[in-house]
Amino acid sequence: MKILVESGATKSDWRIIEGDRQTGQFLCSGMNVSSMNMETITSTLSEGLSKAGCKTLEGFYLYAAGVVSDEIRRTLTDFVSGKVQVGEIEIQNDLLGAARSVCGHGKGIVAILGTGSNTCFYDGETISQKVMAGGFILGDDGSGAVLGRMFLADYLKGLVPEPLKSDFESHFDSSYAGIVANVYRSDSPSGYLGRIAPLVVSHYDEPYAKELVDRNFRNFIERSLLRYDTSLYPVGVVGGFGTANKDKFSRLCEEAGIKVGRYVMAPVEGLVEYHCGRI
Repeated sequence: MKILVESGATKSDWRIIEGDRQTGQFLCSGMNVSSMNMETITSTLSEGLSKAGCKTLEGFYLYAAGVVSDEIRRTLTDFVSGKVQVGEIEIQNDLLGAARSVCGHGKGIVAILGTGSNTCFYDGETISQKVMAGGFILGDDGSGAVLGRMFLADYLKGLVPEPLKSDFESHFDSSYAGIVANVYRSDSPSGYLGRIAPLVVSHYDEPYAKELVDRNFRNFIERSLLRYDTSLYPVGVVGGFGTANKDKFSRLCEEAGIKVGRYVMAPVEGLVEYHCGRI
């Protein structure tokens, strides 16, 4: 039996694998190693291992945000090995998880397009980055959060036409005070901005929304993807926002001479295939 865990800050997705198939799954609290204390993280690991109900494992594989040093890997490895007998333990960051999810053991350029965005090159074993993500303030072009940010910047200046303007006002607090509070004082400003993105996309047949959505994706293509060797390697896309808009994104990539390969909605789905030996 193997346990696979893919975790962000809000939730961790646990999958139980036996042989070449998944036999169980459940959710636990999220783990971001760079922003949470180790006691919170090990408490979540204890909870998950207890739910799995196994004392012996063939392998334990954790992909989590914030795994950036060998010291973190050693600490988590020691903790897991102290809880269960396990043949192999692998602690990796979420970017490698995305790469394995969409590329398997092959080479490719990885594009993460969700609430945030990121890119890397994957050689089948390791990843390298030419472009840093930057977050929704300094980067994250192509993401849901940045589309929401672009829209709000126009809305506050009175540049959003009808009927998108009225649609936004009927679904969100459109007051200046409400917008400022959500962007500058909420616990998750990127999450708030990302929730606006589907509404903008729903008006894609209108010239204003189409230009905004396309500009967001083109910025990602020009400022990030084209920094890699897209003439030699395909791009694999991971994330809900990219997958939901794959027709639009693939068309813009084709215009830029970029070949898009696989789309994966959630990294854990591709990771199950990877650890079952199917990709």
